Amino acid sequence: MGALQQFSMARGYTLGLIKRADEHAWDAQPEGFSNTVQWNVGHIYSLTEDLLNRAMNDYPVDKLEWAEFFAPGTSPSTWPSTPPAKEELIVAMKGQGKRISQLTELQLSHRLNTPISIGKFITLETVEEVLQFLTWHEGMHAGLIDGLLKASR
Repeated sequence: MGALQQFSMARGYTLGLIKRADEHAWDAQPEGFSNTVQWNVGHIYSLTEDLLNRAMNDYPVDKLEWAEFFAPGTSPSTWPSTPPAKEELIVAMKGQGKRISQLTELQLSHRLNTPISIGKFITLETVEEVLQFLTWHEGMHAGLIDGLLKASR
């Protein structure tokens, strides 16, 4: 299975989870969790935009202003103002998925001018490697979203 198919599968799973989340679960932060469903969705979106922009010179970041809400280390308790609403995030996630699904094999094989290091052990050198990391990242956060939804019942 190729990187685009894996990403599409992960995105479809995430969208399915968040469509089921009622407003209470969307904003709930159960004990033991450091964030909410809303934060996890926004974080998936924002990090995907950031890393693809860093990997591809012609990938424009959409919703750059959302980074203040969803960057690593942020939390709903420290948000400076009102974050994007559930429907706005869902529309953005769908649109982002469509843009990514249109990447070509040539774009995926592009070698980064400056490789992206994730911690000490991972260095991403192609757009495809970035997309593979983002797919793993989304799956991890989808698992957190699933746990949040179960804990919020």
